[in-house]
Formats: sequence, structure tokens, C-alpha cells
Amino acid sequence: MNILISGGAGFIGSSLALRLVRDGHAVTVLDNLSQQVHGDDPARTSALYRSIAGIVRFIHGSVCDESVWGEALSDQDAVVHLVAETGTGQSMYEIRRYTEVSIGGTALMLGWLARNDHRVRRMVVASSRAAHGEGRYVEVDGTAVYPGPRRAEDLQAGRFEPLSARDGHALRSVPTDEDSAIHPCSVYGITKLNQEQMTMTVCPTSKIEPVALRFRNVYGPGQSLKNPYTGILSIFATRVLNGNAIEVFEGGLESRDFVFIDDVVESLCLGLFRPEAVGQVFGIGSSVATSVLAVARELTRCHSRDVPIKVTGAFRVGDICHNCAHLGKAEGLLGFRPRTDFSSGLQAFSERVPGQEIAEDTYDRSIREMRDKGLFNS
Repeated sequence: MNILISGGAGFIGSSLALRLVRDGHAVTVLDNLSQQVHGDDPARTSALYRSIAGIVRFIHGSVCDESVWGEALSDQDAVVHLVAETGTGQSMYEIRRYTEVSIGGTALMLGWLARNDHRVRRMVVASSRAAHGEGRYVEVDGTAVYPGPRRAEDLQAGRFEPLSARDGHALRSVPTDEDSAIHPCSVYGITKLNQEQMTMTVCPTSKIEPVALRFRNVYGPGQSLKNPYTGILSIFATRVLNGNAIEVFEGGLESRDFVFIDDVVESLCLGLFRPEAVGQVFGIGSSVATSVLAVARELTRCHSRDVPIKVTGAFRVGDICHNCAHLGKAEGLLGFRPRTDFSSGLQAFSERVPGQEIAEDTYDRSIREMRDKGLFNS
């Protein structure tokens, strides 16, 4: 099968490309090799790009150029649409770039398919848990609620958990399923939801079977250490390798659902080939919530580095407190079951990090940018 992966030189895309090539498929990768992810000279600075160079058909181009889509989509049987600008905080001030690439690029792709003869029969789009915003919580009586963005005055007072609109008590986070309320609280979340909605709406009119996967926090060996705007593990690892303190926001108990790269690649393959996936949206994660403070402690242990861990109480506008995937639908219909627990996955991630070029720690610069835009409070 001929398969196009947009954004295929990134962390998820390059791993998927190698898997599909091993399985006997002909893979085309479309990627602009963004400096924020791949560095100034990808042939030298990007292990992700080097891992697929010479193995796949590579198109270096922008998804904002419709002629590039025409070249990339020609003779493809399936598409995995991964391309997007990533970074919750950065999306709140780089709004035009995020919408042009993620929304505009998707619109150009779908428009080309709608107007031209093609043989694409399935499209898998990478969506995000960010579509759910804060996700699903319950009141003390078990009533499900979906809190909106947390108030700055509560965060400044150290009340980090989402609060009940009834009486102000802290709500309890529970796994978020696909039918949970949709209300993204960042521009990034809006763009990912828009990609998903356009794909699921337009593809059937072009005789393409759509599938959407809402990923949680993807991590694993080979993850880029160059992007200071996204990826808790890559940010923390870069801090550790540069001998800098790890700064944990809020109270440190905010949690994420970390899903290993091999499990994500398997979910994409299931989305590509499983008949039951057609027309469906699936939440993809580990269904295990891990606190950010626990991540910092475990990462310093894996690297045997004694760097300070500071719980700062600072917060970023648009950040969520908790979000964990409910996997009932993914297990039952898609056949997806995560196989790698966080401890094993983090060990694998840490073992690969020393082999990468130690990136300049630009985290402080990214924080200054957000503070200047009124999006970071310390």
C-alpha cells in the first residue's frame, strides 16, 4: 500500500514511517523540517529526519502550499495526517501560525482531494486530548461535570484543582471518554479539534474512510529535545542534561496520561487497517495518570543527576490540571491495548537521551515569551 504521512519527519511520524516500511508499505513523507523541531541543519541536527532519510520518499515542503499537496497525494492509497504546530502556551500568541498550518493546511489537503481524482481510501487524523479541555470530573455525589478554564485568582491562591460551581470544593478527576464534553481551552486545542472535525466531515464526501485518534502525552526514545514549548519529558530531560533545576508548575500534583511511542504507532496502524475503525473517534493513552512531580523525580533518578526540583506554584494560562483517557472504546472497537508502562517507557527514553546532541536549554526563553504576553504567572 502507498501511504502518505504528513508531518512524517516528526517524532510520531518518523516512528510510524519506519514501522510501515518494515511491514512492506511504500511510504511518502511530507514535512517542512521546522527549525523549532529539527534544528538549523536537519541533516546534521535532527536524528528524527536522519532516521527516515533514504528509506522513504521525502517531500520537503509546506502544507500551506496547495501544489505541494498535489504532488504528495498523487497515487496514495491512505493518508496519516499528523502535521500540526504543537505547544499549548505558544499557540496563545502565535495564533496566525498555528491556524495557518494546522487548520489552513488541512483545508488545502481536503480541498485538493475534493476537486481532483485520487485513489485515497482511508485517512487517519491525529487529534488531541486538548479537544476536551480540562476533561471529565465528578462532584461528591458522582455527577459528571466538565469544568472550564481555571480562574487566575484561584491559581494565584494555590487552589489548583478545578472547583465545583456548586460550593467551591475541589472536584475529582476521572478518565475522559470520547463522549465527554468538547471545549478546548487553548488555540492549540481548537486547531486540533478543527482538523478532526474537517476530516471526519469532508472525507466521506470524497469517498475516503476517516478515523480520528485523540492522543494523550506521547513520549519515548528519539523524542526531540529541541522544542522548549511542548513535551514535559523533553523539556525536563534538557534541563537535567544541562545541569539546570527542574521547575514544576503549580503544586506538582497536576497529572498527565503518558502513552509510549510504540503504543501510539500501533494505534495508528490499527486506524489504518482495521475495518471497525471507519468513521470513529478514539481516545488513545495509557489510562494511567502520573503527576508532573513524580515525572521529575523519576527522570532525575533515571539519569543519575542530582539537580534541584523546585515546585514553584507558577502557572501558565490555558494549562489543564488533569486529563486521563478512558480506553473502553479503543479497546473494544479498535483493539488497542497499551503495552508499555510508564516506568519501562521512561527508562527506554532516558537510555536514548545521552546519544542525542545535548540541545541548548531554551526553556527560560520560552517562559519569558509567555510572561511578556501575559500568559505566565510566577
